[in-house]
Amino acid sequence: MLDHLAEGPASAPPLLLGPSLGTSYALWDAVAPELSAGHRVIRWDLPGHGGSAADLIGPGATVGDLAGLVLALADSLGVERFAYAGVSLGGAVGLHLAVHHPDRVSSLAVVCSSAHFNGAKPWEERAAQVRAEGLVRLADGAEARWFTPGFTVPRLVRDHRDADPGAYAACCDALAAFDLRDRLGDITAPTLLIAGREDPATPPAHLREIADAVPGATLTEIPGASHLAPAERPEAVLAALRAHLGGDARRGMAVRREVLGDAHVDRAQARQSPFTARFQDFISRYAWGEIWTDETLSRRERSLVTLTALVAHGHYEELALHVRAARRNGLTPDEIGAVLLQTAVYCGVPAANSAFATAQRVLAEEDGTPG
Repeated sequence: MLDHLAEGPASAPPLLLGPSLGTSYALWDAVAPELSAGHRVIRWDLPGHGGSAADLIGPGATVGDLAGLVLALADSLGVERFAYAGVSLGGAVGLHLAVHHPDRVSSLAVVCSSAHFNGAKPWEERAAQVRAEGLVRLADGAEARWFTPGFTVPRLVRDHRDADPGAYAACCDALAAFDLRDRLGDITAPTLLIAGREDPATPPAHLREIADAVPGATLTEIPGASHLAPAERPEAVLAALRAHLGGDARRGMAVRREVLGDAHVDRAQARQSPFTARFQDFISRYAWGEIWTDETLSRRERSLVTLTALVAHGHYEELALHVRAARRNGLTPDEIGAVLLQTAVYCGVPAANSAFATAQRVLAEEDGTPG
């Protein structure tokens, strides 16, 4: 099983993060904690890298083999469908998953990667070198391959030096055999391409090639970033990923407006500050984009549950809001009254008494009659 690190609420939408060849999941150290505020972030190590066993792959390995290991990891964690973002070889794994397992990938972000890696010969030569010499000499040149001049992340360079040579060479075999250009048009997941403008390994042209072929794909180029953009320009990568992964927030905002009304949502947005922005985003993505959009219950049924829960906890200001929402969701005043009467039995008469007073005021306002 691939070594991995899981962060964020277990109930949040899952997001898998894949590494570049020679790195560990530490590549995502400056990005993953922020993403975990709204996602169950699962970052994994390549075989022979970080904490993953070297014998998970061998000579002649393919990107498909690596993708199979990622799916096995997801299965072991009970993750059926997930968003995915990966760098370089990790991005190639994401492309393979999106083409061959579209039912598992809800969205895709390909970072400093390619649908091909400049042919087989350079990777065959590198694999032979590593099998003969080990990784020390190659790791000495990692900074020049990975970062712009003057920038480095010592932890990642150390991870490169400490990787298992046999597993590293097998990953080179996978890159040598990888070419998905003729299948890019089959990708249906919402796709983001992120290019480092200074990347010599997978220049922006490689990402543009994918963006041009994948229906509806979006391309972002990051100035001042080389091959490991999440480490060198984490703020820019984070902003791009948040915008890409915010589909649930946009959908949730639409549902929130339908249920609560434009006036309420506009007031909430107007009161938003930097201090409350992440909470507002969480509400839109999770409560409205995940829960209220689940078709297991109708909106009428969700209103019945919500009214009861609010009475039980004495949240009468919120109750007033959801009495209005219940009317939008099709409940009659008699049905709302029946719900509140039920709460008298299970939540207590004083709670129901306050709830009836709140609901009567709201319904009178809705009808334009005195309370």
